[in-house]
Amino acid sequence: MSIGFIGLGAMGRGMAANLLKAGEPLVVWNRNPGPVQELVDKGAQRAANASDAGRVDVLFTMLSDDAAVRAVLYDDGVFDALAPGSVHVNMATVSVEFAREMARVHAEKGIGYLAAPVLGRSDVAAAGKLNILAGGPIDLIKRVQPYFDLMGQKTWPFGDLPEQANAVKLGANLTLALAVEAMGESSALARAYGIAPADFLDLLASTLFAGSPVYKGYGGMIAQERYSPAGFKLALGLKDVNLALDAGRDKGVRMAAGQAVRDNLQRAVQQGDGELDLAALARRSAPISAA
Repeated sequence: MSIGFIGLGAMGRGMAANLLKAGEPLVVWNRNPGPVQELVDKGAQRAANASDAGRVDVLFTMLSDDAAVRAVLYDDGVFDALAPGSVHVNMATVSVEFAREMARVHAEKGIGYLAAPVLGRSDVAAAGKLNILAGGPIDLIKRVQPYFDLMGQKTWPFGDLPEQANAVKLGANLTLALAVEAMGESSALARAYGIAPADFLDLLASTLFAGSPVYKGYGGMIAQERYSPAGFKLALGLKDVNLALDAGRDKGVRMAAGQAVRDNLQRAVQQGDGELDLAALARRSAPISAA
């Protein structure tokens, strides 16, 4: 099968590279041409434009949000290039409303559509160890499973509707933001009583949350105040929490903690922290006298 990959940012670059390592023929396109050349040097075929990358049997897209996916599919002509019977795998973290729209318009044209957002940062993507959350018809998931196996350590199927996988991803990212908020607040409390944040966060990662990569990884970043380079930008965390709250409202789910962390994320972005790692949310918990 011919494969296309659009969206070669911090995550997509490593994911596409793992397909190439396995010898899969890959056509790639990215708005910024720099990452394209890196993959061409590894054996990928350069698409002349976005629509050329869509003339394949299976197209993977890994873009930042609803607007970016919409721009590529509609404005750049990719949707018109996709042929009936082909499959589009959208690996972006998008809204459930957009997922419903995508499922509908793809079905109208006879194009298979899957949502497959992922858990893992850019280093995990490069290592091929992502957790892939798949939503959509099981026959389509089975069709692309060999490619998922090259990009991830496990595929988690979450229902026949693409929006279900997107809802799970939004819930996971909301949980992540809440965990970072909790570590920021609790370590600030410990520090206020003369306890080094690193010692307190090491306690959490070794006892209550032993084995948790979130408490170990993000806890270490918070302890060291190491917020750059960003593996997952705080501004994207705000985007995802907003989408999670929207999804909750759609189903009448009350999310008081989500509202609170959204407000803190929003203030952090307004204060210029949007390009820093999500771990920088912990700075919001510094004592007022130290802020």
